[in-house]
Amino acid sequence: MKIPGITTIDLYIIKKFLGTFIYAIILIISISVVFDLTEKIDDFIEEETPLNEIVFDYYINFVPYFANLFVFLFTFIAVIFFTSKLSNQTEVIAILSSGISYQRMLRPYFISATIIAVFSFLLSGYFLPPANAKRTEFEMKYIKGEFRNTDRNIHRQVEPGVFIYFDSYTNRIKAGYKFSIEKFVDGQLVSKLIADMAKWDSISNKWSLKNYKIRNINGLSEEIIRGKTIDSTINMHPDDFDSKWNLYETMTNPELSKYIEQERVKGENVEVYEVELYRRYSAPLAIFVLTLIGVSLSSRKAKRGVGAHIGIGLLLSFTYILFMEIAAQFAISGSANPKIAILTPTIAYGVISIFLYRTAPK
Repeated sequence: MKIPGITTIDLYIIKKFLGTFIYAIILIISISVVFDLTEKIDDFIEEETPLNEIVFDYYINFVPYFANLFVFLFTFIAVIFFTSKLSNQTEVIAILSSGISYQRMLRPYFISATIIAVFSFLLSGYFLPPANAKRTEFEMKYIKGEFRNTDRNIHRQVEPGVFIYFDSYTNRIKAGYKFSIEKFVDGQLVSKLIADMAKWDSISNKWSLKNYKIRNINGLSEEIIRGKTIDSTINMHPDDFDSKWNLYETMTNPELSKYIEQERVKGENVEVYEVELYRRYSAPLAIFVLTLIGVSLSSRKAKRGVGAHIGIGLLLSFTYILFMEIAAQFAISGSANPKIAILTPTIAYGVISIFLYRTAPK
């Protein structure tokens, strides 16, 4: 069946592009799994990890995570590799000599890049997070060990004008000690509650406060209330004190956006989560940019063959990854706006891609 607007040459290039892309993923992922298994096998043996959990809870979820993490790198390698072969076999010259413009020849490349970009965006933003949750849980259980909250003097804003304090917190029993809640209105303290302990009640889904004292302040007058036990419905959950290691990887795009807003209200640092969110949105753009760079570089016939194109392509792709990581660290440290930091490498390489496209032989 003939697709309107798609020629035989288009289908040929799309087939080569996607086929090489899948081949690159299978090859590199296979090598990565071998290296990862070699690194972690001692932990698996020591913890007597069941084989079915290693396969189905870890590696089944590790493979799509790793593949999507470097999807733009695999795309770039695929473009460089198969376009270099087309160029060295003079197929690019034949295509251009048939009356097809260089710009028109790019259409199947960008159709393929669109397929990969859409798939990657949906995977990272909606389908991978549940799989990442299983993988992270596995790593915490068998590789990193049980998380223990060792924070002291915990101060947090749980909602506007409401602040909580724990001298210490034990996540194993979901309880904190020397607890207090302070409520401010227009910058003035209006009430303060202190308690010896705050323990989470999983049945009522409330915090049970032991040996409490409440001070209600109204101008120059105060009301003091004491008691042994009281339940609190404060906007706080034990999950807030559990491990946040790779938490951003386990949330879908809507969940991540909501979490960022919630943490921002609490006064927490959200740069790590913003970097992850903006990365997910910028990754499809990076795929198009690196596709254009790859075609522009490899469509010219090199005297040294495919190896020269692959070498240059790998150099550019790894410098892009390095640039991205440096920009992300600047954003996480608070030295740069996360959105600007994440977009800067892609914009910079977008300029490079336009320059290479304009100088490519046509």
